[in-house]
Amino acid sequence: MSAAPATLLRLATAGSVDDGKSTLVGRLLHDSKAILADQLEAVERVSRDRGLTGADLALVTDGLRAEREQGITIDVAYRYFATDRRSFVLADCPGHVQYTRNTVTGASTADVVVLLVDARKGVLEQTRRHLAVAALLRVPHVVLAVNKIDLVDDAQSTFLTVAAEAHEVALGLGLSDLRAIPVSALHGDNVVDRSTSTPWYAGPSLLEVLEMLPVGEVDDGDLRLPVQVVIRPQGAVRGGADRDFRGYGGRLDSGTLRVGDPVEVLPSGRRSTVRRLWLGDREIAEAVAPQSVTVELDDEIDISRGDVLAAVGTAAARREFSATLCWLADTQLRPGSRLLLKHGTRTVNTIVRGLRSRLDLDRLDHEPTDALSLNDIGVVDLLVSEPLPVTAYAVSRHSGAFLLIDPSDGNTLAAGLVAD
Repeated sequence: MSAAPATLLRLATAGSVDDGKSTLVGRLLHDSKAILADQLEAVERVSRDRGLTGADLALVTDGLRAEREQGITIDVAYRYFATDRRSFVLADCPGHVQYTRNTVTGASTADVVVLLVDARKGVLEQTRRHLAVAALLRVPHVVLAVNKIDLVDDAQSTFLTVAAEAHEVALGLGLSDLRAIPVSALHGDNVVDRSTSTPWYAGPSLLEVLEMLPVGEVDDGDLRLPVQVVIRPQGAVRGGADRDFRGYGGRLDSGTLRVGDPVEVLPSGRRSTVRRLWLGDREIAEAVAPQSVTVELDDEIDISRGDVLAAVGTAAARREFSATLCWLADTQLRPGSRLLLKHGTRTVNTIVRGLRSRLDLDRLDHEPTDALSLNDIGVVDLLVSEPLPVTAYAVSRHSGAFLLIDPSDGNTLAAGLVAD
């Protein structure tokens, strides 16, 4: 492997209950010297109170009182650390099936998922579910950490068996980049430093892999800029004393935007030309995803929050489309359900016209169904009340993603990925 540039890597951990995710994260932070002295002292104090002889590194990320009392991870815990080679944003996700929705949240923006498997248990249903989520969310890389390798007798054979089974599942789901590493989070074997306890393993440690992975490239597809706010200049007018231009602020989901480019406003279809671009208070000639900018157009046309600026002729607003859902609610989803759909900065009414199929995690294929239950993954047909500029998720992770929301209480019911 060649060294990667010192860029930001977003990673998320996943795995089943008691696989050791929080301990692994704590070990990673501890051994890479990313824990402050006062944080370590607090962990050591709580560990002593529990009668432990050493620091329980799982407490580094299990920050909620309920988590510490129950000994499980509930919420997504975010940590930021850096080495000489790279900066990291780490999301420690829950392993309990009840909190799979939080894993979806943590993995949605990840460049890599570190998936833990207990060497004694092997690949479980939750392992398959997390691999399916990683595949659906198009996470570029998956690292399989076969944990507690120190607790099995024939460690090498066990590791190879677990890694082979995980690779088979990953390939069946369309994941092409899965790397396996034998680790002991408790003792630090192959987490930050390579271990002499696994002489049969000649590969890199977990941190070495994370430092070398290529970061996901900027989405350089067609221009998409969801409008988040309409800005009317106050006082001195940037466009000159004789004219007053509105600005449209938002973050580029994809593509490049230059002064002079023709743009189309969706869903209205009206067209104009970029007159000026602003990055904060600085005027610029070009912006690229994922920069947040303010756009001034040549024409005074009706643009509101929730509209999208797109390259001319590259997109169309639609009212009907199919999508893959990660259903995250205790109540079932059935045909005819009326919900809210949030896409970008716009929220509209939607109705579920039909359920096509549900993913069977054992056979890794889709089967007919008339309902989706908690943590199910399935394909549905949707009809929305207003046209939306959706794109297939396989083309864009931004414009192809949406949320389904309960109109009665505002709770999130599902993460959706546009299929076609």
